[in-house]
Amino acid sequence: MTNYRRNFIPGGSYFFTVAIADRSSHLLVEHIDLLRHAFRSVKNEHPFEVTAVVILPDHLHCIWTLPPGDTDYPTRWKKIKAAFSHGLPMTESRSASRITKGERGIWQRRFWEHTLRDEADLQRHVDYIHYNPVKRGHATSAMAWPHSSFRKFVARGIYPVDWAVDPRETSEKFGERA
Repeated sequence: MTNYRRNFIPGGSYFFTVAIADRSSHLLVEHIDLLRHAFRSVKNEHPFEVTAVVILPDHLHCIWTLPPGDTDYPTRWKKIKAAFSHGLPMTESRSASRITKGERGIWQRRFWEHTLRDEADLQRHVDYIHYNPVKRGHATSAMAWPHSSFRKFVARGIYPVDWAVDPRETSEKFGERA
């Protein structure tokens, strides 16, 4: 395995992708309230700002900004994953390695992080987050997916309501074939 090095910028903004171990599961949306509670409780203990988020059945994407001087996003993710996991019955299968380490088998051990460099980088990642349910076939438009910050962005006038409509949906409305 390569020696991956995370980037730690005090007060930085980061894009994250976090996935559950069973990518065929719908665990995150089936237990959305538990996930929201895990985020809230960790934010109370270790503050951070969520700029944008989308929760899909088997993974999530979000952008966080940490408080000035703070670089500790790994602890926050560890606590969010643990809080979510502790709220679920132990029905998942676990490898011998996970059993030895006392881990549940719900989450993938690692997560992807990207340090946002500037406003253009931030906007590209916000767009990616909000388009993801359409891209993955979970919704016909960004507005149609309920587990996203997209509606807040519409309310603030950042996106129009019809942004990120599946092209097949538009074609069908006008009697065309994609």
